[in-house]
Amino acid sequence: MIEAALDALRAGKPILLPTDTVYGLCATPYREVPVRRLSRLKGRDEVRPLALLAVDVDFLLECVPELRGRSAAIARALLPGPYTLVLPNPARRFRWLTGSRPDTIGVRVAELPTEAGRVLERAGALTATSANRTGEAEPRTLADVPEEIRRACAVQLDGGELPGVPSTVLDLTGAVARVLREGAGSSAEALGRLEQVG
Repeated sequence: MIEAALDALRAGKPILLPTDTVYGLCATPYREVPVRRLSRLKGRDEVRPLALLAVDVDFLLECVPELRGRSAAIARALLPGPYTLVLPNPARRFRWLTGSRPDTIGVRVAELPTEAGRVLERAGALTATSANRTGEAEPRTLADVPEEIRRACAVQLDGGELPGVPSTVLDLTGAVARVLREGAGSSAEALGRLEQVG
């Protein structure tokens, strides 16, 4: 299954993976066409951003080398964990992930269930979004993923029942952190950790 998932990613096809929060609709982040396909499959407006999910913080910093200094310290303070961090993206990398704010990028480092973790380890990075139609319930089980999305995915990994609460989204691009979505991670705890970063 792991090789099949990697083959699908290389071919630009979407796959379904269990994450640490909900079932994720994933594709290679390195090419625009597979990412656009993901947004259409989800029924998501392409001006809305998608997250870059990296295997670890070091690989994330390879993908977006401008995340130095404070941004790197923030990432190391909060990741891995159930957070999506919106950070500055001055070189406007991964334009097809950034939606209407190309100078920012949403990033995640998550501890995935075993098989899914191996896929991410081998791929290095994925683009990931919850495997539901926009506005519908987050998928806690593979059966919760809409049939049309499951049919469109080349590989589906079943990780059993997941927490079913998406990541907490924090915008850290300004002088003051903003909570864009309260989710699986405590924003109060995150903001407390960030005080140590300075």
